Amino acid sequence: MRQVEVSPYLYIRLRRRAQIRKGSFVRLGDIAQMIVEPEYEERLNQLNIYKSRHEDGNRVLIDMMLIVRKVKEQFPELQIEHFGEPHVLLEIYTDNKKPSPMLIGVVWLLLFIGSGLAIMNFHADVSMMQVHQRIYELLTGSRVEHPLILQIPYSIGIGVGMVIFFNHLFKKKFNEEPSPLEVEMFMYQENVNHYVITEEYGKIHERNEMK
Repeated sequence: MRQVEVSPYLYIRLRRRAQIRKGSFVRLGDIAQMIVEPEYEERLNQLNIYKSRHEDGNRVLIDMMLIVRKVKEQFPELQIEHFGEPHVLLEIYTDNKKPSPMLIGVVWLLLFIGSGLAIMNFHADVSMMQVHQRIYELLTGSRVEHPLILQIPYSIGIGVGMVIFFNHLFKKKFNEEPSPLEVEMFMYQENVNHYVITEEYGKIHERNEMK
């Protein structure tokens, strides 16, 4: 009785995003997780999928169909099973010089002054000084120009409240819960990725129609 030969399988899951240096090759191991027979593993990890070009900009979409074609060209005997996202978004970076400490200091100073002015303008709009004076008068029966017993704890509370709200003190986080700023940045990045993916698929469709 003749034994039926079973084709080896490649189980592959693409990463959502990956980073590469401009002008370098994208290897399959850089953008995917794989389960395959040991004799194929190293060669698949080193398999060149794409080479970034100058006209690519800073983002490129690698579609699963391109990966299947490249794998089949080198290993036609492999049966491919794909899980997860059908594409990976490449972020292309260049080795730029780090910004100077003076530039960072100037930006930090501008942000500090701008945020301080925003807080002061808000308090001026809501007449916070008069509110503190009125509260002090209701509690003590006397009126003073600067009710420091209210203003000092209030000022400290603003700083403490901002630290708790953003869940950060310099580089230290108090817990694993994301801060509102991190959530907004995540949503912004997701929207950017969705837009780029839609645009890239449109370009791929146009190139296929031109062929």
